Amino acid sequence: MIDVVLADDHRIVREGVKQILLDCGDIVVVGEAQESDELMTVLRLTTPNVLVTDLSMPGKSGIELIKLIKREHPKLPVLVFSMFKEDQFALRCIRAGASGYLCKDAAPDLLVTAIRRIALGRLSMSPEVAESLLRDPGVQSTHDIACLSEREFEVLSRMARGQTVTEIARTLFVSVKTVSTHKARLMQKMGFANSADIVRYALNNNLIEENLP
Repeated sequence: MIDVVLADDHRIVREGVKQILLDCGDIVVVGEAQESDELMTVLRLTTPNVLVTDLSMPGKSGIELIKLIKREHPKLPVLVFSMFKEDQFALRCIRAGASGYLCKDAAPDLLVTAIRRIALGRLSMSPEVAESLLRDPGVQSTHDIACLSEREFEVLSRMARGQTVTEIARTLFVSVKTVSTHKARLMQKMGFANSADIVRYALNNNLIEENLP
């Protein structure tokens, strides 16, 4: 079961989203908020797997809200659910630490898919945003790929393809703790701040090996 906290200042939106998630069976809303201070309180009192939040709410909002959430809850996947079109804000949200971006006019099944995807530790974005991320010069590695061990390079490649730490551990027949250690070391060596940096670097340097098992 995926526990979700839902933040939106419009009650009708929250009720609609809850109904969509109720129908899918494996996702449950464990907390709600209609402004930023309330959201931060709810996050301190619950342990959700995913946060679905609007960008515009009373109090702190937008990119600053995402940064605040990631500072206090760095491991919490954030799905931005906004009225703003992707080409306006999506890339900035991903840079700030969000795991996904979805417009409110998207089909209900896309919302469910996005929540399930980021709950697994993956990114969720449209092909257009992924292409923009590829072109984005924002965060570059501060070191050469040669500084990585063979296993660290393999973990980087698999993460860039969307595999979670658990999936990588299962594939490589090692513990989740071992993969997490490799991930932490490669991010430190390469100067990466988040998973989006890994994907961008791998795409820009043609490091994604599609034939990996």
